Amino acid sequence: MYLPQSYQVALLFMVASMLCWGSWANTMKLCPGYRFQLFYWDYIIGLFAGTLLLGLTLGSAGAVGLPFLSDIQHASHASIAYAIAGGAVFNIANLLLVAAIEIAGMAVAFPVGIGLALIVGSLSSYLLTPQGNPLLLFGGLSLIIVAIICDSLAYRERETARRAGNYRGLVLSLLAGALMGTFYPLVSKAMAGDNAPGPYATAFFFILGVAICALPVNYLFMRKPIDGGPAVTMAGFTTAPMTWHLAGILGGMIWACGGTLNFVASRVHFVGPAVSYSIGQGATMVSAAWGVFIWREFRSPSPRVRTLLVAMFFCFIAGLTTVAVAPIF
Repeated sequence: MYLPQSYQVALLFMVASMLCWGSWANTMKLCPGYRFQLFYWDYIIGLFAGTLLLGLTLGSAGAVGLPFLSDIQHASHASIAYAIAGGAVFNIANLLLVAAIEIAGMAVAFPVGIGLALIVGSLSSYLLTPQGNPLLLFGGLSLIIVAIICDSLAYRERETARRAGNYRGLVLSLLAGALMGTFYPLVSKAMAGDNAPGPYATAFFFILGVAICALPVNYLFMRKPIDGGPAVTMAGFTTAPMTWHLAGILGGMIWACGGTLNFVASRVHFVGPAVSYSIGQGATMVSAAWGVFIWREFRSPSPRVRTLLVAMFFCFIAGLTTVAVAPIF
């Protein structure tokens, strides 16, 4: 399998994962009226497709470790269990976050959920594998957290009417963030120890965990949607246009490629999980950039909103740069 041999290549992998994690949700905008519970089934197909694509190419090249398919066969049961558990945790967190966005809006759900995930995931990953300059790492995390707060305040300022159910949405956001921050240490644990699989095989088992968990959990959300909407049936899936199914598959492939590249970067000895995860979770600001510059969510921003947006992007870039140089110093 291929592993980066220089920090420049590892950094490229981490930035690519950040862009993928922050961009996959754009495919949902190509499916107006398609309930997320139905979109999610196509998304899972895309997760498998993206993981296999990288596994059979980069994961089968290079002279480090075992090729992708052999690595899957030789993985220890403990490592497989950790990876599947990480995928299951991520799946629940992802579904809760989307439900929270439906209830409370992006202003509450995304900054709170991903912001908490960034803190929990980075701290726990660093405690398990303390790599990188801690002053630079946590200083950069602090700047990214400030950027997330500015993002939240900008969204709040934009909204003139508050949607009902914000308290329920806030609780769901906190639950999603706590879970989203705990899946990465499980993935790191899966790649540690004797007979542990490499990052490409680990990504495959991780996605397998997502799919196994999605069968009961997403079905439950279809029958009893926690966003307050009507129950969802598979009839909407079978009658959806093919372009919607392709968009869902594309969204899953984008996330899977980003996730696999992030797992690969975390195994580079001079990077570590904490740095790789922190840079990957810069996806929060990538999503904000899509909203501001492409989807024009702030068509006529007030001076206060404009100031908050400038501060958001400044703190994000400064924090990301600080985290990126943490392994060097």
